[in-house]
Amino acid sequence: MKNEYRKEQWVKIGAQMNADRARRIKIAKTRRFDTIAAHGIYDSDHAIQYNNASLMEPIYLSPAQIYHNSAELEAGLAYEMPNWCYSRFGNPSTYFLEETYALLESYGGDFEASCCATSSGMSALRTATDPLLVRDDSLPPINLVSSSQIYGGTYQQFWIRRHQEQGIEVRWVVDPNDMDEWSRQIDGGTRFLFGEFPSNPLTSVFDIEKVANLAHQHNIPFIIDTTCASPALTRPLVYGADIVIQSASKVICSSGAAILGLLTARKNMPSRVGCDEMKADFAKWAQQWPFRDNGPSVSPMSAILALNDLKTLRLKVAQMSKTCLKVAQYLDTHPKVDTVHYPGLNNFPHHDIAQKYMKLVDTDKSMFGYMCAVETKENHPDDSTNARKFYDALKMIIRATDLGKIKTVATLNAISTHKQQGEEARKISSVKPSTCRISCGTEDPDDIIADLEQALDKI
Repeated sequence: MKNEYRKEQWVKIGAQMNADRARRIKIAKTRRFDTIAAHGIYDSDHAIQYNNASLMEPIYLSPAQIYHNSAELEAGLAYEMPNWCYSRFGNPSTYFLEETYALLESYGGDFEASCCATSSGMSALRTATDPLLVRDDSLPPINLVSSSQIYGGTYQQFWIRRHQEQGIEVRWVVDPNDMDEWSRQIDGGTRFLFGEFPSNPLTSVFDIEKVANLAHQHNIPFIIDTTCASPALTRPLVYGADIVIQSASKVICSSGAAILGLLTARKNMPSRVGCDEMKADFAKWAQQWPFRDNGPSVSPMSAILALNDLKTLRLKVAQMSKTCLKVAQYLDTHPKVDTVHYPGLNNFPHHDIAQKYMKLVDTDKSMFGYMCAVETKENHPDDSTNARKFYDALKMIIRATDLGKIKTVATLNAISTHKQQGEEARKISSVKPSTCRISCGTEDPDDIIADLEQALDKI
């Protein structure tokens, strides 16, 4: 019978599908964080009707769906009904992840958000910023304003790809807690504000709500990367941010089995550019249009691997945060350590701001994430001799550039994640030659500390 349906009938079916999705989202929003992470909007009815009663969300490796007739094809490709025309646009497995993650980032807020999964955190950043940097001759020359306390890859995308290659001005905020500095950088050509919370690798923090309010005063969105916190600790959309970026390859997919990114956006965000549809639902609009054309899609396998890891996010982040606090406290009193950067330390600059924004979800308990940075004592500021001795002596702790894994990983950032941006940019970001980032995993903290102690003994 469906082979005979006309387009109007398929559009009607699409409306019913969208209504069912909205119903399941409404139900999910009544649940607690861990329950949402475990179930998302995948329920028994959906499993039985569409997925052969699969207990867990299935992996759809097929790149495309079959249509009943030309009318369904036409309705689907016109976005008049949900469909999986091609995995570059969307895929059921990716959909399960996106719906669950949008609920987690918006948890605790009385607003709606949507999510777009991408092939990496950097592609999520590109997808988020491309539509806001389009040409508009009615406005002054384009610029973006960003905290200088950011991941080296983000710096490269802004400074090399945007500024040097495209001529877009990048204005750096050296102290993201100085609201006057943010304000001075904004003019009629500013398209968005950007920050990282906590920053990679020095875990700097700033007042999310104040920066978001400043952006909205100028009718521009605030974009924030919270990879080193995750929604288990910090949900910036609740405090007014418009777009949240995650390198989901990190603690979201802590098993280390996949690489992907997540872009989550509040609906009805401000912007000086773009159509009304873009502002109304940025993540889904981006997925249907520029994302479709640029093709930074994530593998369905990676999406399901990340979704399975996501189900226990709060539990892992809680354990990793407790461990990192104990590690940071140990390092902070060690005679061979000069400085420890960790928001949970009482001597950390803006510790009070970290306490406000970093709380284990569904509790009143402040927790400060799984990552700290340590600087060993050196003979002079530009030296890294002792840092290298310490780093090379690590045995259990993994020497790599990754973070957010169930295994503890250490990185010398000046010669790895932040090498390409150059010495001057590293100084602006306060990344020293001796800076060693430590991403704590789920091991027993005493075992981590024992490895750090024997390595520090080699100095």
